Amino acid sequence: MNNMLLFLGIDTSCYTTSVAVVNSQKQLIKEHRQLLHVPLAQKGLQQSSAVFQHVQILPALLEKVLTELNPQDLKAVICSTKPRPYEKSYMPVFTVGAGFGRVLANSLRIPFLTTSHQEGHLMAGIWSSGAELPEKFLAVHLSGGTSELLLIKRAYHKESFFEEKLLGGTTDLHAGQLVDRIGVALGLPFPAGPYLENLARQSSRSLTIPSSVNKYDFSFSGAETRLKKYLADKVAPGEIANAVENCIAKTVEKVVRRAVEEYKIQDVLIVGGVAKNEYIRSRLKTRLEHPAVGARLFFAESKFSSDNAVGVALLGTYLQKNQI
Repeated sequence: MNNMLLFLGIDTSCYTTSVAVVNSQKQLIKEHRQLLHVPLAQKGLQQSSAVFQHVQILPALLEKVLTELNPQDLKAVICSTKPRPYEKSYMPVFTVGAGFGRVLANSLRIPFLTTSHQEGHLMAGIWSSGAELPEKFLAVHLSGGTSELLLIKRAYHKESFFEEKLLGGTTDLHAGQLVDRIGVALGLPFPAGPYLENLARQSSRSLTIPSSVNKYDFSFSGAETRLKKYLADKVAPGEIANAVENCIAKTVEKVVRRAVEEYKIQDVLIVGGVAKNEYIRSRLKTRLEHPAVGARLFFAESKFSSDNAVGVALLGTYLQKNQI
Protein backbone atom coordinates (compact mmCIF):
# COMPACT_ATOMS: atom_id res chain seq x y z
CA MET A 1 0.00 0.00 0.00
CA ASN A 2 1.20 3.50 -0.83
CA ASN A 3 2.32 5.21 2.40
CA MET A 4 1.52 8.74 1.18
CA LEU A 5 -1.33 10.74 2.63
CA LEU A 6 -4.70 9.72 1.22
CA PHE A 7 -7.83 11.68 0.33
CA LEU A 8 -11.29 10.12 0.20
CA GLY A 9 -13.84 11.56 -2.24
CA ILE A 10 -17.59 10.93 -2.19
CA ASP A 11 -20.11 11.78 -4.91
CA THR A 12 -23.82 10.93 -4.72
CA SER A 13 -25.23 12.21 -8.00
CA CYS A 14 -28.60 11.65 -9.63
CA TYR A 15 -27.70 8.21 -10.99
CA THR A 16 -24.40 7.06 -9.48
CA THR A 17 -23.02 6.42 -6.00
CA SER A 18 -19.24 6.76 -6.07
CA VAL A 19 -16.23 6.78 -3.73
CA ALA A 20 -12.57 7.20 -4.64
CA VAL A 21 -9.22 7.50 -2.87
CA VAL A 22 -6.21 9.35 -4.28
CA ASN A 23 -2.84 10.08 -2.72
CA SER A 24 -0.96 13.34 -2.34
CA GLN A 25 0.78 12.71 -5.66
CA LYS A 26 -2.60 12.72 -7.48
CA GLN A 27 -2.48 8.96 -8.09
CA LEU A 28 -5.72 6.98 -7.99
CA ILE A 29 -5.52 4.35 -5.26
CA LYS A 30 -9.06 2.97 -5.11
CA GLU A 31 -12.39 3.66 -6.80
CA HIS A 32 -15.81 2.06 -6.46
CA ARG A 33 -19.08 3.18 -7.98
CA GLN A 34 -22.55 1.81 -8.60
CA LEU A 35 -25.29 2.97 -10.92
CA LEU A 36 -28.67 3.50 -9.33
CA HIS A 37 -31.45 1.24 -10.59
CA VAL A 38 -33.92 2.81 -13.01
CA PRO A 39 -36.94 0.62 -13.91
CA LEU A 40 -37.20 -0.39 -17.56
CA ALA A 41 -38.96 2.17 -19.80
CA GLN A 42 -38.56 4.90 -17.17
CA LYS A 43 -36.78 8.13 -18.19
CA GLY A 44 -35.19 8.81 -14.84
CA LEU A 45 -35.59 8.73 -11.06
CA GLN A 46 -37.38 11.00 -8.63
CA GLN A 47 -34.98 12.56 -6.14
CA SER A 48 -36.65 10.67 -3.28
CA SER A 49 -35.97 7.33 -4.99
CA ALA A 50 -32.38 8.30 -5.75
CA VAL A 51 -31.80 9.41 -2.15
CA PHE A 52 -33.17 6.08 -0.87
CA GLN A 53 -30.85 4.11 -3.14
CA HIS A 54 -27.80 6.18 -2.15
CA VAL A 55 -28.56 5.49 1.51
CA GLN A 56 -28.56 1.75 0.76
CA ILE A 57 -25.47 1.72 -1.48
CA LEU A 58 -23.03 4.23 0.02
CA PRO A 59 -22.33 2.40 3.32
CA ALA A 60 -21.30 -0.73 1.42
CA LEU A 61 -18.98 1.21 -0.90
CA LEU A 62 -17.39 3.05 2.03
CA GLU A 63 -16.96 -0.19 3.94
CA LYS A 64 -15.34 -1.76 0.90
CA VAL A 65 -12.85 1.04 0.32
CA LEU A 66 -12.01 1.45 4.01
CA THR A 67 -11.12 -2.25 4.33
CA GLU A 68 -8.69 -1.84 1.44
CA LEU A 69 -6.56 0.80 3.17
CA ASN A 70 -5.58 2.06 6.59
CA PRO A 71 -8.13 4.75 7.58
CA GLN A 72 -5.41 6.40 9.67
CA ASP A 73 -3.65 7.33 6.42
CA LEU A 74 -6.60 9.51 5.38
CA LYS A 75 -5.82 13.23 5.41
CA ALA A 76 -9.32 14.50 4.56
CA VAL A 77 -12.78 13.51 3.36
CA ILE A 78 -14.08 15.53 0.40
CA CYS A 79 -17.66 15.50 -0.77
CA SER A 80 -19.67 17.07 -3.57
CA THR A 81 -22.51 18.78 -1.72
CA LYS A 82 -24.29 20.51 -4.62
CA PRO A 83 -24.57 20.25 -8.40
CA ARG A 84 -22.68 23.43 -9.34
CA PRO A 85 -20.58 26.00 -7.44
CA TYR A 86 -23.36 28.57 -7.08
CA GLU A 87 -24.98 29.75 -3.87
CA LYS A 88 -28.48 28.40 -4.57
CA SER A 89 -27.42 25.22 -6.36
CA TYR A 90 -29.11 22.31 -4.59
CA MET A 91 -30.28 18.73 -5.10
CA PRO A 92 -31.36 16.37 -2.29
CA VAL A 93 -29.15 13.50 -3.56
CA PHE A 94 -26.01 15.33 -2.51
CA THR A 95 -27.12 15.47 1.14
CA VAL A 96 -26.53 11.72 1.40
CA GLY A 97 -22.84 11.91 0.60
CA ALA A 98 -22.48 15.05 2.71
CA GLY A 99 -24.02 13.37 5.75
CA PHE A 100 -21.96 10.20 5.59
CA GLY A 101 -18.81 12.15 4.75
CA ARG A 102 -19.15 14.53 7.66
CA VAL A 103 -19.70 11.70 10.15
CA LEU A 104 -16.73 9.76 8.80
CA ALA A 105 -14.42 12.80 8.92
CA ASN A 106 -15.47 13.65 12.46
CA SER A 107 -14.95 10.04 13.55
CA LEU A 108 -11.42 10.06 12.13
CA ARG A 109 -10.78 13.62 13.37
CA ILE A 110 -9.75 14.84 9.93
CA PRO A 111 -11.02 17.79 7.85
CA PHE A 112 -14.32 17.52 5.99
CA LEU A 113 -14.04 19.49 2.74
CA THR A 114 -16.76 20.32 0.24
CA THR A 115 -16.92 20.98 -3.47
CA SER A 116 -19.49 20.68 -6.26
CA HIS A 117 -20.34 17.86 -8.65
CA GLN A 118 -19.45 20.06 -11.63
CA GLU A 119 -16.02 20.92 -10.26
CA GLY A 120 -15.42 17.21 -9.75
CA HIS A 121 -16.15 16.63 -13.44
CA LEU A 122 -13.73 19.40 -14.42
CA MET A 123 -10.93 18.05 -12.26
CA ALA A 124 -11.47 14.47 -13.45
CA GLY A 125 -11.27 15.78 -17.01
CA ILE A 126 -8.03 17.67 -16.46
CA TRP A 127 -6.43 14.76 -14.61
CA SER A 128 -7.51 11.90 -16.90
CA SER A 129 -6.83 13.76 -20.16
CA GLY A 130 -3.34 14.74 -19.04
CA ALA A 131 -4.10 18.28 -20.17
CA GLU A 132 -1.74 21.06 -19.12
CA LEU A 133 -4.37 23.75 -19.29
CA PRO A 134 -3.51 27.44 -18.80
CA GLU A 135 -4.87 29.63 -16.03
CA LYS A 136 -7.92 30.39 -18.19
CA PHE A 137 -9.73 27.96 -20.44
CA LEU A 138 -13.18 27.15 -21.79
CA ALA A 139 -15.16 24.17 -20.54
CA VAL A 140 -18.28 22.39 -21.74
CA HIS A 141 -20.23 20.23 -19.28
CA LEU A 142 -22.66 17.88 -21.03
CA SER A 143 -24.73 15.49 -18.95
CA GLY A 144 -28.27 14.58 -18.00
CA GLY A 145 -28.42 17.36 -15.43
CA THR A 146 -26.15 20.04 -16.89
CA SER A 147 -25.45 21.47 -20.34
CA GLU A 148 -23.30 24.58 -19.98
CA LEU A 149 -20.47 26.52 -21.56
CA LEU A 150 -18.11 27.96 -18.96
CA LEU A 151 -15.12 30.27 -18.81
CA ILE A 152 -12.81 28.78 -16.16
CA LYS A 153 -10.02 30.39 -14.19
CA ARG A 154 -7.96 28.55 -11.61
CA ALA A 155 -8.66 29.99 -8.16
CA TYR A 156 -6.36 28.28 -5.60
CA HIS A 157 -8.26 29.42 -2.52
CA LYS A 158 -9.81 27.45 0.33
CA GLU A 159 -13.37 27.38 -1.04
CA SER A 160 -12.64 26.23 -4.57
CA PHE A 161 -10.01 25.32 -7.13
CA PHE A 162 -11.93 27.02 -9.94
CA GLU A 163 -13.62 30.33 -10.61
CA GLU A 164 -16.41 29.88 -13.13
CA LYS A 165 -18.18 32.31 -15.40
CA LEU A 166 -21.30 30.89 -16.99
CA LEU A 167 -21.36 31.94 -20.65
CA GLY A 168 -24.50 30.07 -21.60
CA GLY A 169 -26.33 26.79 -21.64
CA THR A 170 -29.56 25.01 -22.37
CA THR A 171 -32.84 26.87 -22.00
CA ASP A 172 -34.83 23.64 -21.68
CA LEU A 173 -33.57 20.06 -22.06
CA HIS A 174 -30.06 19.01 -21.18
CA ALA A 175 -28.05 17.07 -23.75
CA GLY A 176 -28.29 13.91 -21.66
CA GLN A 177 -32.05 14.31 -21.35
CA LEU A 178 -32.36 14.44 -25.13
CA VAL A 179 -30.29 11.25 -25.40
CA ASP A 180 -32.31 9.46 -22.73
CA ARG A 181 -35.76 10.58 -23.86
CA ILE A 182 -35.17 9.55 -27.45
CA GLY A 183 -33.32 6.43 -26.36
CA VAL A 184 -36.17 5.26 -24.13
CA ALA A 185 -38.65 6.08 -26.92
CA LEU A 186 -36.57 3.78 -29.13
CA GLY A 187 -36.88 1.02 -26.53
CA LEU A 188 -33.34 1.35 -25.16
CA PRO A 189 -32.44 0.92 -21.46
CA PHE A 190 -31.82 3.95 -19.23
CA PRO A 191 -29.33 5.59 -19.18
CA ALA A 192 -29.44 5.30 -22.94
CA GLY A 193 -26.09 6.84 -23.95
CA PRO A 194 -24.00 3.76 -24.81
CA TYR A 195 -26.96 1.93 -26.36
CA LEU A 196 -27.86 4.91 -28.54
CA GLU A 197 -24.24 5.23 -29.64
CA ASN A 198 -24.15 1.58 -30.71
CA LEU A 199 -27.44 1.97 -32.55
CA ALA A 200 -26.20 5.06 -34.38
CA ARG A 201 -23.28 3.08 -35.80
CA GLN A 202 -25.81 1.16 -37.87
CA SER A 203 -26.96 4.32 -39.67
CA SER A 204 -26.00 5.90 -42.98
CA ARG A 205 -25.73 9.21 -41.08
CA SER A 206 -27.99 10.91 -43.61
CA LEU A 207 -30.72 12.24 -41.28
CA THR A 208 -30.07 15.69 -39.79
CA ILE A 209 -32.16 18.06 -37.71
CA PRO A 210 -31.71 21.77 -36.99
CA SER A 211 -29.51 22.96 -34.16
CA SER A 212 -31.13 25.74 -32.13
CA VAL A 213 -28.51 28.22 -30.85
CA ASN A 214 -28.81 31.86 -29.75
CA LYS A 215 -25.37 33.27 -28.91
CA TYR A 216 -24.28 31.00 -26.02
CA ASP A 217 -27.72 29.62 -25.20
CA PHE A 218 -29.25 26.63 -26.93
CA SER A 219 -32.36 24.48 -26.94
CA PHE A 220 -33.04 20.77 -27.43
CA SER A 221 -36.83 20.66 -27.01
CA GLY A 222 -37.43 21.35 -30.71
CA ALA A 223 -35.02 18.57 -31.58
CA GLU A 224 -36.94 16.18 -29.32
CA THR A 225 -40.23 17.07 -31.02
CA ARG A 226 -38.76 16.58 -34.50
CA LEU A 227 -37.12 13.27 -33.59
CA LYS A 228 -40.30 11.86 -32.06
CA LYS A 229 -42.13 12.74 -35.27
CA TYR A 230 -39.51 10.80 -37.24
CA LEU A 231 -39.99 7.93 -34.80
CA ALA A 232 -43.77 7.99 -35.40
CA ASP A 233 -43.10 8.02 -39.15
CA LYS A 234 -41.09 4.78 -38.78
CA VAL A 235 -37.72 6.27 -39.70
CA ALA A 236 -34.94 3.73 -39.06
CA PRO A 237 -33.87 3.75 -35.39
CA GLY A 238 -30.20 4.03 -36.31
CA GLU A 239 -30.85 7.18 -38.31
CA ILE A 240 -32.74 8.72 -35.40
CA ALA A 241 -29.96 7.79 -32.98
CA ASN A 242 -27.30 9.39 -35.16
CA ALA A 243 -29.45 12.50 -35.61
CA VAL A 244 -29.36 12.91 -31.80
CA GLU A 245 -25.56 12.72 -31.80
CA ASN A 246 -25.28 15.07 -34.73
CA CYS A 247 -27.62 17.66 -33.20
CA ILE A 248 -25.65 17.74 -29.93
CA ALA A 249 -22.31 17.94 -31.75
CA LYS A 250 -23.48 20.80 -34.00
CA THR A 251 -24.86 22.69 -31.02
CA VAL A 252 -21.62 22.43 -29.04
CA GLU A 253 -19.60 23.34 -32.11
CA LYS A 254 -21.54 26.58 -32.64
CA VAL A 255 -21.23 27.88 -29.07
CA VAL A 256 -17.58 26.86 -28.66
CA ARG A 257 -16.58 28.38 -31.99
CA ARG A 258 -18.16 31.68 -30.93
CA ALA A 259 -16.42 31.61 -27.54
CA VAL A 260 -13.01 30.83 -29.04
CA GLU A 261 -13.38 33.80 -31.36
CA GLU A 262 -14.75 36.22 -28.76
CA TYR A 263 -12.46 35.38 -25.82
CA LYS A 264 -9.36 34.45 -27.85
CA ILE A 265 -9.01 31.25 -25.82
CA GLN A 266 -8.10 28.07 -27.70
CA ASP A 267 -8.08 25.48 -24.92
CA VAL A 268 -11.42 23.72 -24.40
CA LEU A 269 -12.13 20.97 -21.85
CA ILE A 270 -15.24 18.86 -22.52
CA VAL A 271 -16.62 16.71 -19.69
CA GLY A 272 -19.78 14.90 -18.64
CA GLY A 273 -21.42 11.61 -19.54
CA VAL A 274 -22.58 12.76 -22.98
CA ALA A 275 -18.96 13.61 -23.86
CA LYS A 276 -18.13 9.87 -23.78
CA ASN A 277 -19.77 9.53 -27.20
CA GLU A 278 -17.03 8.82 -29.74
CA TYR A 279 -18.93 10.27 -32.71
CA ILE A 280 -19.49 13.56 -30.87
CA ARG A 281 -15.82 13.67 -29.84
CA SER A 282 -14.60 12.96 -33.36
CA ARG A 283 -16.87 15.53 -35.02
CA LEU A 284 -15.94 18.24 -32.53
CA LYS A 285 -12.21 17.60 -32.90
CA THR A 286 -12.47 17.63 -36.68
CA ARG A 287 -14.50 20.83 -36.82
CA LEU A 288 -13.05 22.84 -33.93
CA GLU A 289 -9.39 21.87 -34.28
CA HIS A 290 -9.48 22.84 -37.95
CA PRO A 291 -6.87 25.59 -38.60
CA ALA A 292 -9.67 28.00 -39.45
CA VAL A 293 -10.88 27.76 -35.83
CA GLY A 294 -7.69 26.81 -34.00
CA ALA A 295 -9.18 25.31 -30.86
CA ARG A 296 -7.41 22.65 -28.79
CA LEU A 297 -9.87 20.11 -27.38
CA PHE A 298 -9.37 17.94 -24.30
CA PHE A 299 -11.78 15.22 -23.20
CA ALA A 300 -11.96 13.30 -19.96
CA GLU A 301 -10.93 9.67 -20.34
CA SER A 302 -14.08 7.76 -21.21
CA LYS A 303 -14.47 5.94 -17.88
CA PHE A 304 -14.03 9.21 -15.99
CA SER A 305 -16.50 11.17 -18.14
CA SER A 306 -19.56 9.82 -16.38
CA ASP A 307 -20.30 10.61 -12.74
CA ASN A 308 -17.51 9.54 -10.39
CA ALA A 309 -15.78 10.63 -7.19
CA VAL A 310 -12.25 10.70 -8.61
CA GLY A 311 -12.29 14.41 -9.45
CA VAL A 312 -13.81 15.16 -6.04
CA ALA A 313 -10.99 13.30 -4.28
CA LEU A 314 -8.37 15.06 -6.43
CA LEU A 315 -9.82 18.44 -5.53
CA GLY A 316 -9.29 17.57 -1.90
CA THR A 317 -5.53 17.46 -2.40
CA TYR A 318 -5.67 21.13 -3.42
CA LEU A 319 -8.36 22.33 -1.04
CA GLN A 320 -6.64 20.81 1.99
CA LYS A 321 -3.45 22.77 1.27
CA ASN A 322 -5.38 26.04 1.23
CA GLN A 323 -7.31 25.58 4.48
CA ILE A 324 -6.69 28.34 7.02
